[in-house]
Amino acid sequence: MAKVKSAFVCTECGAEYRKWQGQCTSCQEWNTLSEVRLAPARPGAGAGSGASGGVGRGGYAGDLSREVVDLASVDLSEVPRLSSTFAEFDRVLGGGLVPGSAVLLGGHPGAGKSTLLLQTACKLAQERASLYVTGEESLSQVAMRAHRLQLPTRGLKMLAETSVETILGVAERERPEVLIIDSIQTMHLEDIASAPGGVAQVRESAAALTRFAKQSNTVLLLVGHVTKDGSLAGPKVLEHMIDASLLLEGGADSRFRTLRGQKNRFGAVNELGVFAMLEHGMKEVKNPSAIFLSRNEEQSAGSLVMVVWEGTRPILVEVQALLDESALGNPRRVAVGLDQNRLAMLLAVLHRHGGLFTGDQDVFLNVVGGVKVLETSADLAVLVAVVSSLQNRPLPRELVVFGEVGLSGEIRPVPSGQERIVEAAKHGFTRAIVPRGNAPKRSPEGMEVVAVDKLAEALDAL
Repeated sequence: MAKVKSAFVCTECGAEYRKWQGQCTSCQEWNTLSEVRLAPARPGAGAGSGASGGVGRGGYAGDLSREVVDLASVDLSEVPRLSSTFAEFDRVLGGGLVPGSAVLLGGHPGAGKSTLLLQTACKLAQERASLYVTGEESLSQVAMRAHRLQLPTRGLKMLAETSVETILGVAERERPEVLIIDSIQTMHLEDIASAPGGVAQVRESAAALTRFAKQSNTVLLLVGHVTKDGSLAGPKVLEHMIDASLLLEGGADSRFRTLRGQKNRFGAVNELGVFAMLEHGMKEVKNPSAIFLSRNEEQSAGSLVMVVWEGTRPILVEVQALLDESALGNPRRVAVGLDQNRLAMLLAVLHRHGGLFTGDQDVFLNVVGGVKVLETSADLAVLVAVVSSLQNRPLPRELVVFGEVGLSGEIRPVPSGQERIVEAAKHGFTRAIVPRGNAPKRSPEGMEVVAVDKLAEALDAL
């Protein structure tokens, strides 16, 4: 009997080792190696086989021409995109679904991944051939959800299967334009000895499905699980195989969901789409700033509106700060929706260049609506909100603030400053404190723009 061979694969970067070791020397992570059993080589799988140019063990290219061509002779005609029937989904994708692309949609349990893709599949099936493969639910469960959401079910082909070989055989026969796999962690290949969800199974299953999508010009949508820290589960090489990686965020206690692009070969990264989870499924939010600005009529200290740039559009969100005298020797620094390390840095800048000491205060910061702000344009708004709470002085409701704060107390300009000011003026704001580099030559009608160079100037302008 042939001896079963095994290898140890890093779950973070996909590096392989012959024996176990505590640290992966490729990505320097600890305790990330897991054992996988290797399948025996298949007859005809050598260099002369047809699979050598596909996605998988032989490569990642798909159905590509093996002739050498000059770059200048490559056809630049734009590939027609397919609409997902959701404008917010299309925005995050960069304009729609690209034929032959592989898109991975991740998110926590209950975020609405299956609901969003089922709505998309049912609407797309009215015009285009679509195949929905479910590996986690039975067909009756999916049908019950579609009935509850009042979706048009006629025309959508369904398949309850976890074998990749069977799925590819059905897809070859049906020839769908859109293929949805829910989820990639439940898929398995017969010649891989490990269990579904393992490193080898996820990697090879995704490789086989991606190869089929590129060879047949099919749109492939994969549902992926996430770990407890919010990152996509499975080997890191999975994110390198696909063309777009999207993350659906939103707590179970919130009816709003945000869809953020983390990788996109066909559009802008960090694009944000906003959805509302309603009784009849996901509904896109046309004007996200309106839901994030639902403020109380009564003015309160520590509350301020800032303008952040998400992908290709500005969004107005409210930031709240609360400072309270600490009873601990080491005061707490809690930031929800913002980088906690950056908050500590900004408080040090406020003490050094603003003359305000917060070392004896617990500082709590929150971005309303569950939005995660990843850019530095929120720095000035954070400090203004902190000062407002520290001094217990409410800020004017018509004030909007944005700008990056440097370690020497300077206010640096941010990208697309003119568009941010115009967006704030559209929502009725009449006063803005912005970096001098972002000050417009002519302010919008009814808007007073205060341009500042230093943190001290911004605090004086309050």
